[in-house]
Amino acid sequence: MPDNQTDAPPPIQPPPTQAPPASPPPPAGSPESKARMWNMLCHLSALAACVGIPFGNILGPLIVWQLKKNEFPSVDIHGKAALNFQISVTIVLFCGIAAAFVLHFFCIGFLLFPIVGLIGLAAMVFAIIAGIKANNGEDYKYPWSLELVK
Repeated sequence: MPDNQTDAPPPIQPPPTQAPPASPPPPAGSPESKARMWNMLCHLSALAACVGIPFGNILGPLIVWQLKKNEFPSVDIHGKAALNFQISVTIVLFCGIAAAFVLHFFCIGFLLFPIVGLIGLAAMVFAIIAGIKANNGEDYKYPWSLELVK
C-alpha cells in the first residue's frame, strides 16, 4: 500500500438544521390557545354535514361564529370566512344538482353527478386545510368564495 493513502473514511457532515416554526404554539389554556381552537372549530364544524345533519356545513360555522365572535376577535374573521365559503359551496351544489336533473332528460345529466361529488369532496378538503391553518395561527383564504356575510 502506498504511503499517501490512509484507511480513514471521509468525514461525515452533520445534517442541516431545520428552521424553527414560524410561531411557537402558545401554552395550553392561554387566551391565544383558546382563540386558535375556536378559529379551528369555525372551519371544522362545517364537517357536521358529513354525519347527516341537514345544512350542517352552514349551521356548524354559523353557531360557532355566533357564540364566540364577541369573545375572540379572530373568531369573527374565521367564522365569516368559513360561513361564506360553505354558503357558496351550497349554492354551487344546488345549481349543479338542478342542472344534472334537467340535463338528465337529455341523457347527459349523469355526467354532472361526479362533478357535484368532487365539489363536495373539495369543500371538505378545503375546510380541513383551513382548520389546520387556523390552529397554527395562520389566516386562510378560501378559493372561489363569495363574500355574502360581512
